[in-house]
Amino acid sequence: MKKLLCIIFLFTCGIVACEQAPKADKATITDAQTVHAGTGHAYLPDTASSVVEWIGTKPTGKHHGTLKVAGGALYVNDSSVTGGQLVINMKSLEDKDLVRDTAMKHKLEIELKGEMFFDVNKYPTAIFEITNVAPFQPAAGDELTLKNATHIIKGNLTLKSVTKNISFPASITFSHNTVNATASFNIDRTEWGITYRADKSLQDKLINSQVNISFNIRATR
Repeated sequence: MKKLLCIIFLFTCGIVACEQAPKADKATITDAQTVHAGTGHAYLPDTASSVVEWIGTKPTGKHHGTLKVAGGALYVNDSSVTGGQLVINMKSLEDKDLVRDTAMKHKLEIELKGEMFFDVNKYPTAIFEITNVAPFQPAAGDELTLKNATHIIKGNLTLKSVTKNISFPASITFSHNTVNATASFNIDRTEWGITYRADKSLQDKLINSQVNISFNIRATR
């Protein structure tokens, strides 16, 4: 009997481990920093092709979805991003893995848009304001999950009136009056006061505090 219980315990732990946040670089989170106006030419995000993706996990599974970019601008001077901001439409939050179960999809989206999570009626947008962009120069021992990283981006992320500065690796390329930026990283949602079901004692009702954020931004001059 004891052996059987041990097997069940190990099997359960294996399932939980499988549903941790996706393997990605962890964003560094600090207090908000001063934002300086960007210089150079303004590149406007293509709101039709630019997208922010999210993955949330829990012991019993995971969900993934998207958010739409509503606007903003990136400022570029001599192939260097000098500043800018992105505006995210939080009301556009959509789940993508429950397309065959419309009732559960609707329920999840209502929960995520509600007061316990993003409260999109009160806070319809999230803002990311760039505070610094520097070329990525790996030091000895540095190993990033994002293998094609070219830069380290720092910026103030404002969610639900809470502003924190985050730093993460990204790939930024320039071509034909177009800037493309991609990244994938994990952030701790509780840093922005989103603590609903983050207590690990909740076991199968737990929702991981680490959330994976990926983006693919295309901006044109």
